[in-house]
Amino acid sequence: MKEIKNKKSTIRIIAGEFKGKKLAMVENDKTRSSKAILKESLFNTLQFDVYDSVWVEAFAGTGSIGLEAISRGAKKAYFLEKDRESFKVLQKNINAINPEKCKEYLGDSFENIWIVVDELQRNKEKAFFYFDPPFSIREGNEEVYDFVVNTIARLPQINIEKVIIEYQTGIVWPKQIGNLNLTKNKKFGKSSLAYYE
Repeated sequence: MKEIKNKKSTIRIIAGEFKGKKLAMVENDKTRSSKAILKESLFNTLQFDVYDSVWVEAFAGTGSIGLEAISRGAKKAYFLEKDRESFKVLQKNINAINPEKCKEYLGDSFENIWIVVDELQRNKEKAFFYFDPPFSIREGNEEVYDFVVNTIARLPQINIEKVIIEYQTGIVWPKQIGNLNLTKNKKFGKSSLAYYE
């Protein structure tokens, strides 16, 4: 069944405390929301690991992954987004779900991730790192996946629960990044997920 595009886009929380709650979307082509089927598969894969977990959503857009995790019992989520318009919508969505459990950073995800890593280290916490960079076919983003790989390779292993990448189907990811191994790949039309642990 084809997705019907609305002029006023929304996406819903699938499960948990805020099930059915609508999240606002950005009306531009700079962000794309994670498909419901992809999101459902992600959280079905992780299942009980989500409860009481910490999430870092890089290139967060409107925050649909981190906020889904919060709805399912995650204790904290960090959101990194550099587009100002998307960031305003992200803040609106956070305020509608649970602002006490969320921390958002405006600016380059590749830079701000180290602020979050410092906090994780201070708190002696592990996190699920979720990367959803813009597709590399977009102008100016040709090297974005290389930057993602380099960033993941530098993440302290002590702070990693799992690393998950949402990416443009057709891209081949290395079997290993740093000390992390590729354990699963799943395709959802134009988008796919890669799991490292």
